[in-house]
Amino acid sequence: MAWDEGVAQLLRDDLAAEPVAERRMFGGLAFLLGGHMVCGVHKGGVMFRVGKDSYGAALALPGTGPLEMGGRPMVGMIGADAGLVADDARRWQLMALALACVRALPPKLAKPAKTR
Repeated sequence: MAWDEGVAQLLRDDLAAEPVAERRMFGGLAFLLGGHMVCGVHKGGVMFRVGKDSYGAALALPGTGPLEMGGRPMVGMIGADAGLVADDARRWQLMALALACVRALPPKLAKPAKTR
C-alpha cells in the first residue's frame, strides 16, 4: 500500500456524514464529493483541495504547504504534514475549506461507459 491507512481512516471519519466516494488516484486514495476530490492520502502525505480563493488562508495554517506532483504545482491544492494531520482541530480547518470549495462546484456528470 502506497499510503498510510491510519491517515486514510482519519479522513474517512472526518467525512462520515458526507456522501463521499473513495477512488484510487495519484498513486493514493482520494475522497470525492459530487465527483470532485475533497482530499486524499498518498505516499508523500495528505492533500486537500481548497481552491484558489482559500489558498492563502490554508497556507497560513501551520503544517501546510503548496502541493506539487511530478514537480508541477497543483493549483488550489494544499499539502499537510503529519503534525497537522494528527491535530484534529487544524485538520478540520483544512477539511472545512476543502468541503466549502467542493460544495461550490457543480456535480460532475457521470461519463458514459466506453463501448468496444
